[in-house]
Amino acid sequence: MTADAARSNDHPARTPDDGGLAESPFLLACRRRPVPHTPVWFMRQAGRSLPEYLRVREGVPMLESCTRPDMIVEITMQPVRRYAVDAAIFYSDIMVPLRAVGVDLDIKPGVGPVIADPVRDAAGLDVLRPLSPDDVPYVTEAVGGLVGELGATPLIGFAGGPFTLASYLIEGGPSKNQERTKAMMYGEPRLWDRLMERLTDLTIAFLKVQIAAGASAVQVFDSWVGAVAAQDYRESVLPHARRIFAEIEPLGVPRIHFGVGTGELLGLMGEAGADVVGVDWRVPLDEAVSRVEPGKALQGNLDPAVLFAPWEIVERRARDVLARGRTAEGHIFNLGHGVLPSMDPDVLARLADLVHEASSEDPR
Repeated sequence: MTADAARSNDHPARTPDDGGLAESPFLLACRRRPVPHTPVWFMRQAGRSLPEYLRVREGVPMLESCTRPDMIVEITMQPVRRYAVDAAIFYSDIMVPLRAVGVDLDIKPGVGPVIADPVRDAAGLDVLRPLSPDDVPYVTEAVGGLVGELGATPLIGFAGGPFTLASYLIEGGPSKNQERTKAMMYGEPRLWDRLMERLTDLTIAFLKVQIAAGASAVQVFDSWVGAVAAQDYRESVLPHARRIFAEIEPLGVPRIHFGVGTGELLGLMGEAGADVVGVDWRVPLDEAVSRVEPGKALQGNLDPAVLFAPWEIVERRARDVLARGRTAEGHIFNLGHGVLPSMDPDVLARLADLVHEASSEDPR
């Protein structure tokens, strides 16, 4: 793809057979079509649980690693080489587009994203200018390189959801209670909407860059949106989520929506317009089916902590997830949240094989 094509906002709709991906079980499941086996990938499959990742990242700050195309390609490919996963997830961070437009932030080991000047008034919005492809040339280059290496394995692009980005910007870093964030949402709704509109624009632009460069699907990680009640989600978050998925829809790639602790929000998240709703480990998939409107696939949802138990427990729990997933119109096996840093990669490899073997005995 040329640089001019990558810069265009009028991206052509992607068809399922682009790049020889027509038979991808992951993409078929996203579209609720028959699959030879339940596809599997793991959130945070590229990262701290892999010794090869730690070697590559040694001495390189997190955000710097996300701006080096060669490193992005290598880290994204590491789990694909190790595990029989049906999709790769682009190695990046939800803070990358914020940093790219000039927000002064850092990801501190053991802490997480830290914002130098939190956004708590109208003047703070000035730093959130629009994102253009020229702000993230390393993303375009890395995605293009990955598509060439992955061949028939789809690449999932991603971005942070606007509530989660807002929470980091307002709180100044990670927060257990989101008190400043909710105070703005409740007490200054106009300021809140202006902030969410700018972050929604940022998320859309970042996703479009990845799709233009060749990503086959995208996931929106609104990780902390489970902190809000259903009514507040409907009034203060849902309109922005809807706009993200509506603007991505014409591009023709499957869209996944995921958050943590969102059991009470699953129906609303389905209404937002994604093709796939991610479910964390707290809600069984057959129960999630009743909460999410028809016409959606589900993704999830083995508790990551189960993988520290003896293998017979892992196998039993994984088979249970597969059985419950058969009640959905489409199912992508995943964990209910990301791979934990101390997880044994060999267990993940064994789990991926089990998912394929067990589900191929009863193909959807």
